Amino acid sequence: MAQGTTGSSDMIISKSRVKAAVNQCNVGGDFYNALEARVRALIAAAEERALANNRKTLKAQDA
Repeated sequence: MAQGTTGSSDMIISKSRVKAAVNQCNVGGDFYNALEARVRALIAAAEERALANNRKTLKAQDA
């Protein structure tokens, strides 16, 4: 699978944990893919910030 795609076998998020975190709503299947995309974008942005600051460690301030 190409990098950046979100097949269920290479998802960062856990569908069961997301579902468990939701209290009063159901979770639509498309929500997981949208959340996965946002998490991946957040990680990529944090990595860019860390590298711009000459670090190889992601920290809370990068999020």
